Amino acid sequence: MINVKDLAQRFLGVFSYSRQAIGLVWQTSARYTIFLAVLTLMAGILPTGIAYIGQLIVDGVLEAAKVYESVKNSTDTAISRGWLEAIIPSELIAFFFIEALFVIGLMICQRGISAIQSLFRGLLGHRVNWLLLEKAQTLSLAQFEDSEFYDKLVRARREASTRPLGLVNKTFGLLQNAIALAGFAILLGQFSPWIIVMLLAAALPGFFAETYFSTKAFSLFRWRSPEARQQNYLETLLAREDNVKEIKLFGLGTLFLERYNNIFKKLYKEDRLLTIRRDSWGLLMDVVGSIVFYIAFAWVIIATIAGEISIGQMTMYLMVFKQGQSAIKASLSSISGMYEDNLYLSNLYEFLEQPGMEFTGGVTVGAVPNDGVRFENVTFYYDGEDKKNEKRPALNNVSFHISPGNSLAIVGENGSGKTTLIKLLTRLYRPNEGKILFDGTDLNDWNKDALRQQVGVIFQDFIRYQLLAGENIGVGRVENVEQETLWEQAANKGQASSFIDDLPKKYQTQLGRWFKDGQELSGGQWQKIALARAFMREDARVLILDEPTAAMDAQAEADIFSEFSSTMADKMTILISHRFSTVRTARQIMVMDKGEVIETGSHYELIESNGVYAKLFHLQAKGYQ
Repeated sequence: MINVKDLAQRFLGVFSYSRQAIGLVWQTSARYTIFLAVLTLMAGILPTGIAYIGQLIVDGVLEAAKVYESVKNSTDTAISRGWLEAIIPSELIAFFFIEALFVIGLMICQRGISAIQSLFRGLLGHRVNWLLLEKAQTLSLAQFEDSEFYDKLVRARREASTRPLGLVNKTFGLLQNAIALAGFAILLGQFSPWIIVMLLAAALPGFFAETYFSTKAFSLFRWRSPEARQQNYLETLLAREDNVKEIKLFGLGTLFLERYNNIFKKLYKEDRLLTIRRDSWGLLMDVVGSIVFYIAFAWVIIATIAGEISIGQMTMYLMVFKQGQSAIKASLSSISGMYEDNLYLSNLYEFLEQPGMEFTGGVTVGAVPNDGVRFENVTFYYDGEDKKNEKRPALNNVSFHISPGNSLAIVGENGSGKTTLIKLLTRLYRPNEGKILFDGTDLNDWNKDALRQQVGVIFQDFIRYQLLAGENIGVGRVENVEQETLWEQAANKGQASSFIDDLPKKYQTQLGRWFKDGQELSGGQWQKIALARAFMREDARVLILDEPTAAMDAQAEADIFSEFSSTMADKMTILISHRFSTVRTARQIMVMDKGEVIETGSHYELIESNGVYAKLFHLQAKGYQ
């Protein structure tokens, strides 16, 4: 059962996004918006003029026919000589050309509206996507790792690029129909005000039904965002080149296709039920509208037979009633569509209004120059958890200090908190408790750009950019992304130059398989590209390497760290690795377990203490014997 009061309240409340959408369209192109408004205004006025001129033409023709009957057999020479002028007066000819001009003008307006809407579609789609992507750059890593937030992003991207234009088109369409209806109401009111009431009464039930089902459709859209995202993920698994090998070898294609198909069936079943209900109500309302039209038709015909109106007026009233019926239906459909567009736009603005990761600090130079990095009793929980939730923190009361010219290696089992620590140091996360200081100043007080210029980091899940080989290295320092000389210097230090020189176009070779003539690299080669990327930041004071050489052989790894030792002699290096042959070269080693620091010291100190580090070192060394 449709609750009209509840529907009306929700209907009025949701229109809060209309002003923002119109502002967005205006910002996209003020000129196109003005053109669209003017053409819409003209398209609303002209139909009334065409209907009224049509009445004058019909009545003029009937009057001319009477004159013709009276003069065609006349013997009066003067009358015979002027009969043509009497039959076709100059006013009738003028009405004919005026109507033709109005019709042509209406065609021009309609074609112009269509052209501007088409141009707007591309511009507005680009602007909305730009806003979404721009907003994404301000959000924290924790937000991207939240499934509910990801659902918001998916909902915002799926339809928000078309909805603002749809809303503005419907707004202008409503304006056009409202202007036309005002003219039609004046003409129909001359016949009877009740015929206007009939028009409205026939259209309103369909309007409420359409609005109700728009709400239902939007609710479905929101509820099933996780399923739609899972379906997109399965498409990615089945169609991406970096997944194909494992999918084929493990025979996962049938399993994933079946899951994909099951999700589709579930979504389709919901869509089918909604479509049947929506179109059944729509058909019923169309039948009601047709019945009302023929009642009005009969009323006008009876009035014509009774001599109350002329044939021209009858023609005009019937045409105006039919057009008025269509205009009311279109107006209410526009309002219903605007309501639906506002519902979907709530997804866009809900995403755009998400609070980002604020960098309010403005410090560019630390309070204690060359003090280095300090963690002071740092504790961090994922998903905003705290101690009340009785969940183990990802980091618990971690403290250490690394000064310029020193290197720190962090070891521990997977899940011990190593990468989380790095993400905190690079301000991708904020600690729940404790402080992280850089040169004596809290990271929260640093200017974002100034801080990140001080830090170079390569994560173990580094990106394999589908870019040129040189650009893959150059992105390590965006302001120098196109400096080929710096590409080559960084590639030499990262040991990537040897295989890049063998590529078809050397540093101008497209990497990856996504684009034409792309060259795929081995895992070790990609890792050297990533390391070369790190060398682009020679002026960074902290270099962080998270499992940087896992895909390299032992000799390549030794050469890489020899290069690092000479390059980073006066800087700070933080290394995460499972290879103790690499770890042992660090001046300080920190062993982590379950988010806590359990041992610290140099390689020899830790071996002598015969603790966890010594056990792991001897265990790995035994594998090489």
